[in-house]
Amino acid sequence: MPEFVSNGVRLVYDDVGTGTPIILLHGLGGNRYSFQEFIKQFNSQFRIIALDSRGHGDSEKPAGYSLDDHIEDVKALMNYLSIDSAHILGASMGSYIAQGVAITIPNRINKLILVVAKSHGKTSSTQELMERHADEIAGLNMDEAIAHLSQYIFYNLDAAREYLMEYQTKGHALTPQEQAAANKALEGFDFRSDLHKITAETLVISGKHDGLNPPILGREIANLIPNATFVEFEKSGHVPNAEEPEKFINIIRNFLIE
Repeated sequence: MPEFVSNGVRLVYDDVGTGTPIILLHGLGGNRYSFQEFIKQFNSQFRIIALDSRGHGDSEKPAGYSLDDHIEDVKALMNYLSIDSAHILGASMGSYIAQGVAITIPNRINKLILVVAKSHGKTSSTQELMERHADEIAGLNMDEAIAHLSQYIFYNLDAAREYLMEYQTKGHALTPQEQAAANKALEGFDFRSDLHKITAETLVISGKHDGLNPPILGREIANLIPNATFVEFEKSGHVPNAEEPEKFINIIRNFLIE
């Protein structure tokens, strides 16, 4: 389990395969294990680096941090591993981090894949959804609330729940305090005025039934990045990699290898 230190925080990552590097950035409350199927499919063609973002997984969990910290961590990882340029795939929170990286060091990002993404938000998408349905989840704990709200997040509930359970059991679940810090890091960001700075060829993937980051937000990103393609998965919500796995792998393979 390799690790490095970024701005005083210990971060853990996996590094497998050989070839052009792909950096994988997970979603809020997730961890690097959420990319196991992707790694299995692509590690014979690419060097794949899956990071546990600060405050998540096996990485250190400071009491407070920001989206800028997440962005600087990715740049520090690239420098630590002497990676001049790489592809980046970011899902949900990871897509916000990926946008920030591609904006600030555009010449070092080759291809950019943004999954269930948005480019701005007053709070995390999870917090926004909970506030939107506050009456329905009143009196429920966090696990119960998320279970109830899953009907607004996923299309294929069984596939999504199986996927979430699989990677969550391999990583460290966040305490309520750690989850609050992770949520707070995503407050008040807005990349819309800077997305034109991204020079990487970009693929934006949204799930039609995603109540966290709906397709309109993904399409907005694709319209603001000069060389971007938008794809909407018709039978997916917030985890198209689990809800339509074959389509997800095929579209990304075509994008990376074309």
